[in-house]
Amino acid sequence: MQVTVLGATGFIGGQIARAAVARGWRVRAARRHAGALGAIGDAPVEWVEANLADETSLARAMRESEVVFHAAASYPQDFRNIARAVAQASQEMERVLRSARQAGVRRLVYTSSLTTLGLAGPGRLADESLFYTPGAARSAYFEAKYDMEQIALRAAADPQTALEVVVLLPSAVFGPGDVKPTTSVVIRDAARGRYPFYFDAIINAVDGRDVAWTHIAAAERGRSGERYIVGGHNLTLRQLLDTVDAIVGRRHRRVRVSRRLVRALIGLTDRLPFTHVPENFRTFEFWQPVSSRKAQTELGHTIRPFEETVRDTLMWFQETLRT
Repeated sequence: MQVTVLGATGFIGGQIARAAVARGWRVRAARRHAGALGAIGDAPVEWVEANLADETSLARAMRESEVVFHAAASYPQDFRNIARAVAQASQEMERVLRSARQAGVRRLVYTSSLTTLGLAGPGRLADESLFYTPGAARSAYFEAKYDMEQIALRAAADPQTALEVVVLLPSAVFGPGDVKPTTSVVIRDAARGRYPFYFDAIINAVDGRDVAWTHIAAAERGRSGERYIVGGHNLTLRQLLDTVDAIVGRRHRRVRVSRRLVRALIGLTDRLPFTHVPENFRTFEFWQPVSSRKAQTELGHTIRPFEETVRDTLMWFQETLRT
């Protein structure tokens, strides 16, 4: 089967491309810049240039492909320009959908985000039945991701098109191949003792390789119009940091700070011009434990031990990036 991966030079997109090759599929890897290889320069893929702002290049990248993996979505960080970020992200999603229809693509597997989930409340695991309430987070990232996912779901429900759309919601993704790097720097920096403070919060951590294989399963048997949480382990920040310490064999001293203090520091930073806290930390009050039962039941999603993810991530940073 011929497939196209949008965002193949990124973390999740690169792992999807590797998994698709291992599955025996012909893989066309789309990138914005000629010569960019991400973390898959050794993979037997067909490279093609494509830009989310250019429908012609997108349709060309998708030609003859039965399935398109869309892992190249917008990642806005400026909460001061939410409307502009949402407009840009929505236009990009519409272009991808139009291009897929033009190219005769049968199925689009869209990599969304946990930020499109609503809050489950204390003592409960969030699942796919919960939807984010627009405006709740005051975040360009949350608003853009919600809008894009809604566009994707409406496309799946459109009786005028034969395009199938499956939506996957990865949690906090760690692991080898995080070439930018993005989330996995938390593991690298924790191993270096760069987090002297922590606060009470729960995240869900998943390995990028597990995320990729569930994308492959979604292409084969995911239900169109459905969203699937692709998560791993629900961990407190302290548990995550302690796991890294155990792997490197060194216990770093860390001080617990209150959520109230974290909230105050973020509020102060938000009021200062030309400064900002990364969106994933600005919105820490939306972090919550989640359930991947639906993906496990319908797609065969598997979750490897977090210790394995930590070891492999640190080894990859050491051997590949030398940082």
